[in-house]
Amino acid sequence: MEKLLQKNIIQFLQAHIKLLGFRPVIHFELEGCYASNNKDNVATLNFEAVNSLLFSHHIDGELVPEYWTNQWEYVSKFNGQSPLKEAENLAFILKNLPAIFLKQGISKTLIKPVVWSGDRAKLGDRCQNVFSGEQRAVHIPNAIQINVSILNNQNENMVAETAFGDYLQQAFLSSSLSCCLLYLPEEEAFERLALKTQYGLADELCSPVDISGGHQGSIALYKKLGKHNQAMGRKTLLVDRHNDDLLFESRWKETARIEHRLGASSLAYCPYVNVIFALLNIIEALENFTQAKPLIHQPSSISLPNSLASTSDALGAIELFKRSNWFENNINKIQSNYISSEFHPLQFKQYEELPLMAGNKLKKIILAQYQQYQDIIY
Repeated sequence: MEKLLQKNIIQFLQAHIKLLGFRPVIHFELEGCYASNNKDNVATLNFEAVNSLLFSHHIDGELVPEYWTNQWEYVSKFNGQSPLKEAENLAFILKNLPAIFLKQGISKTLIKPVVWSGDRAKLGDRCQNVFSGEQRAVHIPNAIQINVSILNNQNENMVAETAFGDYLQQAFLSSSLSCCLLYLPEEEAFERLALKTQYGLADELCSPVDISGGHQGSIALYKKLGKHNQAMGRKTLLVDRHNDDLLFESRWKETARIEHRLGASSLAYCPYVNVIFALLNIIEALENFTQAKPLIHQPSSISLPNSLASTSDALGAIELFKRSNWFENNINKIQSNYISSEFHPLQFKQYEELPLMAGNKLKKIILAQYQQYQDIIY
């Protein structure tokens, strides 16, 4: 019933956005690690075999090697899939990847916020990719990232063609603190945020630690430039004998997007709930954009909580979500608008399955998973 409610809400929000004349585009990226089965710690994962299996299951994504030893990344493909299908893709990966790896003899699939002492390396002074001979334990942070954009009826990317990206970034900046429980769903997710400062790994790690904007922040607006000021959407057309680009073209308008980079890799992460979170931000941004509301200046950074639970000094992620009504109210508002519209095109049988005040029901289900944190300290 829980998953059915989540799927029905996604379908309802997708239909609402379609009625407004747009198509939401949402893609996930998931990082994780695996433990090698041999004493020399040599990577043994056959990415080609894994991707062949994913293709046979109609999954719109593939696994690629990541930066650290025995680290992998699931990257969504742009196959035109709906947000609901994208959520189903990631749910499949979270559930089935350990069994897929096991077929290759890899017994430990690590889908978790931090892999402690996952690698041993130290970057050279003033280097980004060159390591010194010195060895140090690196605690690897693993993320779940959401990439979000929207297409109009002419199939144009609104983030590239208009100021919509600024409105979408503002929406995510405004909603991400109160909803951090959705993308930081377990206690170790908050330890991931503190890795740089607590373990002196600022040079080795680039994972974000707070809510910030711009084109390099944790909620980044990418148009022509990316996280490292690189040209976006660069496509090589011709290379020389050293494999250096001789001719290329820029397709940045195809890749312009918001990257929400705060999520922690976790088996407790719910793709369906996080797609709902993204769709609600799209809808809010569309409303503000179409009404030409002024953009609100945001702080340069907003601190995230240190824990799921509250302390005497600060509210935790659970209480922040509990006290805010942004999530459920936005679902309820859209739902009530259609209920009160007697002849509206969305008044079809499939949406009558949604319970009244569906946002409240979903929020109650989310909070019910954290009963062990009921005794909150004030």
